[in-house]
Amino acid sequence: MKLLKDKTVVITGGGRGIGKAVARAYANEGARLLLIARTEKELERTQKELQRTGARVEIMAGDVSGEQFVERIAAYIKKSFGSVDILVNAAGIYGPIGPVSSIDPKEWEKTLAINLVGTFLMSRMVIPLMRSSARGKIIHFGGGGEGALPNFSAYVASKGAVARFTETLAAEVKKLNIDVNAVLPGAVNTAFVDQLLAAGREKVGEEMYKKSLKQKKEGGVSPQKAAALCVFLASHRSDGISGKTFSAVWDEYEKIPDHLNEVMQSDVYTYRRIKPDSKK
Repeated sequence: MKLLKDKTVVITGGGRGIGKAVARAYANEGARLLLIARTEKELERTQKELQRTGARVEIMAGDVSGEQFVERIAAYIKKSFGSVDILVNAAGIYGPIGPVSSIDPKEWEKTLAINLVGTFLMSRMVIPLMRSSARGKIIHFGGGGEGALPNFSAYVASKGAVARFTETLAAEVKKLNIDVNAVLPGAVNTAFVDQLLAAGREKVGEEMYKKSLKQKKEGGVSPQKAAALCVFLASHRSDGISGKTFSAVWDEYEKIPDHLNEVMQSDVYTYRRIKPDSKK
């Protein structure tokens, strides 16, 4: 039996890249889809492609950082689907590239608006619409690596905030039987890579530029890895796993249900300050 048969799924950033890969994986598992992105033509192409598989695919074009647009999404869901089982917040941008001292503050704020505020608004919107679901699932997208990422302050700040928001929201909605987790997709070849290379060595930094050039040539991480993790987190197999951030590349997430209590009572797969041994 298909893992997501007859589940209603909302995916932001669903027109291309990783969001599209997740949408394709969900369609193959029997889900009904509402795809959201800013570019209508990309949404239409993805819709036609997925409809050929027999999936029900609806689309809406707009900016999820706008509260009025998110309210329109809520109204559309109520009218067309009635409720939501799964939300995937895959919409995101890199934002301005360069040293903090030289970037445009408005572009910095825009990055937080899309990556963080959009994630907040969409999550806030679907929670009441998940009340009729046996178990709701909210999946966010993190990123930015584990250490400093010079010249990408807006992106790193927004994604770090998403990780902390994930854990906090999970604690809030636990009593509602809603699981909330975040995905680290790895270095996937998306339009982000082209953006980095177009920005050039001076803005990106020599090390990051070389890494991006190598990634572009060698192919990078397959988006199917993130899609497979998103299927797991959306399915019954991940019930009770919540407040965690998982790497699609490195984590053996499918083994977690066998150690659920141990994992949920620990700080693994979370963002924590590392304390000296003497302070433990």
